[in-house]
Amino acid sequence: MSNAEKPPTRPARAVMADDIVVPFTIDALDVRGRIARLGPSIDPAIGDHDLPAPAARLLGGVMALTTLLGTSLKFDGKLIVQVQGDGPVHLLLADYAAGGAIRGLARFDAERLAALTEERARDEKALLGDGTMALTIDQGPRTERWQGVVAIAETLAATAQAYFARSEQLPTRLRLAAGPVSTADGEHWRAGAAMIQHLPGHDDEERRRDTRDQWDTATALFDTIADDELLDPGISPERLLYRLYHEQGVRVFDPVPVRWRCSCARDTLKEVLGRFSGEERAAM
Repeated sequence: MSNAEKPPTRPARAVMADDIVVPFTIDALDVRGRIARLGPSIDPAIGDHDLPAPAARLLGGVMALTTLLGTSLKFDGKLIVQVQGDGPVHLLLADYAAGGAIRGLARFDAERLAALTEERARDEKALLGDGTMALTIDQGPRTERWQGVVAIAETLAATAQAYFARSEQLPTRLRLAAGPVSTADGEHWRAGAAMIQHLPGHDDEERRRDTRDQWDTATALFDTIADDELLDPGISPERLLYRLYHEQGVRVFDPVPVRWRCSCARDTLKEVLGRFSGEERAAM
C-alpha cells in the first residue's frame, strides 16, 4: 500500500493541552518533530510583569522555543537562549533546566516601543533590530559551556532555523506563536511552538529525490499551521497533528511536562548572567 493509500490513523491516546512538549514522528516522511504548548508556565514572566504586547509576544515565542529545544536534549543542566539587539526590545532571555523548569524575561525601551506604529509593533525585526541569538548549553560549573550564535533574521523562527541550518545541518521548519487568550477566568498569555526536522537522507540519486519529495510534503502541510492552533487550549497537540499528518501516519509520544521555575525576574537575570565571563557580560 502506498503512502497516499494509507488509511488515516489517530494516536490511541489524547494528551493534556497545557504546559507540555509533545514529541512525534512521521515515519513515512522520515520526519521527527515536537510541539510545545505553554499556558500557566509563562504567566509569571508575562502577566505578572505587565509587559507591553509586542515585548510579551517576543518573550512568549523565545520561551516556547527554549522549551521545545530544551526537552530534546539529553543532559543534566540548562539550555539558555539569549536574543540581544539594538531595537526597542533589546534583550530576551529564557532558560530551560533539565526536569522541565522554564523561566524568562524581557528588557525593552518603553518610549521607543510606544513610538512604533501598529504595523511596526508587530514586526519582529523592527522590534529586535540588529543583533544575535545565542544558544548556550550549561552542564554545570565543572564543565565547559557550549554556545552557538547566529544573527537575528526577519523573525525569531527564521533566526532559529538559520541556527539549525548551520549547526545541525538538518532541514528544519519552525513556527512560534504567542498571544493573549480569553478564558472563563480572564485573559491569559499563552505561547506555542512547533518544529519538524528531516532525518538524514540517502546516498543514491533516486532515494535523494524521494527524500526531497517527502520534505516538500511535510513542510507544505506544516506551513498551514495557524497561530490559534498553537495557542487555543481547546486544540490539543494530538488534534493538531492529526489534522496535519493523519494520512501519513503520525505517531505521538508521551508528553514532557513543563513548569515555571522562578518568580523573581531580577534573580533570574542575575543568575543567568553570572554564568558568563566579565568580558561576555560587558559585550551584552
